[in-house]
Parts: sequence; structure tokens; C-alpha cells
Amino acid sequence: MTPGVTEMEHFPMRKAVIALLVVFGGFWMVTDPHGLAESAQTAGSNGAGLTADLFTAMITFVRELE
Repeated sequence: MTPGVTEMEHFPMRKAVIALLVVFGGFWMVTDPHGLAESAQTAGSNGAGLTADLFTAMITFVRELE
């Protein structure tokens, strides 16, 4: 990496993608706040379920090692 150049300057496309996601999120929040809230709740529930499954599988694996 070039001295004095940040990582974001090496990847200008990353800035564009982040800006596009922020604009899309803002647009969605203004046009359909209820739909955004439902999507966020569903994503959170699914993430919590996957995390619980992962830890259950890890505990089972560790117990089977004994």
C-alpha cells in the first residue's frame, strides 16, 4: 500500500456501493417505513436463530470430543 493513502482510496468502487446502500436505505425508510421495519425484524430474528443453531452445534461438537 502506498504511504499516506488510505485503504478507501484504493477501492473507489467501495465508496460508491456504500453511498448507494445509504441512499437506498433512506429512500426505503421514507417511502415504506413499515416494510423496512418488518424486514429488519425478520432479519434480526433469522440472525438470532442462526446464532443459536451455531452455538448449539459447537456445544454438541465439544461434548462429543470428550
